[in-house]
Order: sequence, then structure tokens, then C-alpha cells
Amino acid sequence: MEIQQAMQRDSIATARTLSEALPYLQRYDGAIVVIKFGGHAMGDDAEMEKFARDIVLMKQVNVNPIIVHGGGPMINEMLEKQGVKSEFVNGKRVTDAETMKIVEMVLSGSVNKRIVGALNKQGGKAVGLSGKDANLMVCNKAVPDMGFVGEPSKINPGVLHTFLDSDLIPVIAPIGVGEDGQTYNVNGDTAAGAIAAGLNADRLLLLTDVSGVKDADGNVITQLTPSHVEELTTAGIIAGGMIPKTQTALTAIEGGVRGVVILDGREPHACLLELFTEHGAGSLIR
Repeated sequence: MEIQQAMQRDSIATARTLSEALPYLQRYDGAIVVIKFGGHAMGDDAEMEKFARDIVLMKQVNVNPIIVHGGGPMINEMLEKQGVKSEFVNGKRVTDAETMKIVEMVLSGSVNKRIVGALNKQGGKAVGLSGKDANLMVCNKAVPDMGFVGEPSKINPGVLHTFLDSDLIPVIAPIGVGEDGQTYNVNGDTAAGAIAAGLNADRLLLLTDVSGVKDADGNVITQLTPSHVEELTTAGIIAGGMIPKTQTALTAIEGGVRGVVILDGREPHACLLELFTEHGAGSLIR
């Protein structure tokens, strides 16, 4: 009897949750949401499965998720196997011709297809591509020169609009192409921000291994404006690896994205909590 009552309470709680989500489901009906996927969840099969299920659910309720992924640890592992040493400048990998071949092989190959497979296993219809496909992400060589590291100069979102008009979920490896056809390695956050801006996305979700932007006391700041971000950066409160993420957010907002959220991808159902609940799950910059 007690088990039946407990199950009934769980069912009622589930129904209440769905009911309370209605305004948010209406709010994001047809919205474009670009999600940068990386960090801990990428290397864990169980976490990957949960992430995939949430993304397929988003598509099912008529949100248009676009996944842009990283893959640094997987690249490091392959470079080590091949005996190729890496050098980093300001958190970005110096990429010579040999390294570029391995980066493209890992990102456009094993990493991309693993995410596609996870989404399809949950009933989605995912399609893998890179920024080279249909000249989606055209790049210039990054400054300072770090070899074949690129900065997006132009986004051609036509191919993505084709996917948005269907039930397909695009999964994009951050590999760009130069005007001369040269292949470039692009930082995953930078690529996600540029693609979100090119689509005038409603939201850009940057999944990380931290809970969000924190104040001087270590508390997560749930909402910020661009000017607030600049103040915290000048004061040294936003520092280290959070700087490129907040700068990506500011650039995306300047490019037309309505809001950027930096959130902890390790939290269960982080994307759903952010989009479909009152309190969200990270730091919203808008």
C-alpha cells in the first residue's frame, strides 16, 4: 500500500512539473537554442545518455536545438598516442599541419559521431557536420598566429535553416574553412557563439564544469548585463577560464543572440532546468 501511495505521489509530482512548465514550453515554442557541449559529460556514457535524452525532448516540444561540441581531452589522448606534443597560448592549442589532421579526425570523426549516435539512440534524428560543410563557418587565421587556428569571420546558416525546417538535430564539430579552402581549428565556445549569432538564436547555452559566473564571495550570479560582466572582469572577479566564456557571451549578444547562459553541464537535466523552470540553472547574460 505504501509503495502504491509513493508511486502515486511521484506521478502527481511529475504531472505538476509538466503543468508548471507550460508557460516556458510556450515561450520557447519554435525557438533556436544553440548548445555548446563539452567537459565532463562528454567522457561519461551515462551523462551522455542523459544529455541526449534531454535534447531529444527539447526537439519533441518544438524547440530547435543545435549542438556545437568540443573534444579537447579526446584530442589530447590521440596526440599522445601519435607522439605529437601540444603547445597552448591563452588556452588555445597551437595547431601545426600534423596536429590539424588529428584534430579534424577526432572532432569530425569519433567525437561527433558518438554524440550523433547517442541522440539517435534516444529516438532523435541527429546529423553530424562540421563548419566546413556548405561553408557554414568561414574563418580567418587567428591573431596572434597559432598555426591553423581560426577565428570565424562569416557564418552561412542556410544549411542549418534546412535542418530547422525538419525534425533533424544538427551536431557541429568546430572545424572552419578559410576563403582559400584551408582547414582551421576553432575554439568550441567561439564557434558556438558565432553560430548562435549567425542564426540570431534565442539562447546560447555554454555547458561547463562550473556552476556559473561567481561573485567575490563565490556565489553564483544568476543574472548579469554586459556592463556588469565588464566590471567584474576589470575587478579580477571574472578570471582565468571564465574570461573566454564571458567574452564569447558578450560577442554573441552583440551579434543578436537574445541571451547567453553559462551553466554546469554536470547537473542533471541542466538544459531543461534552464529553459523550462522558473529558477534556471546558471548565469544568464542578456
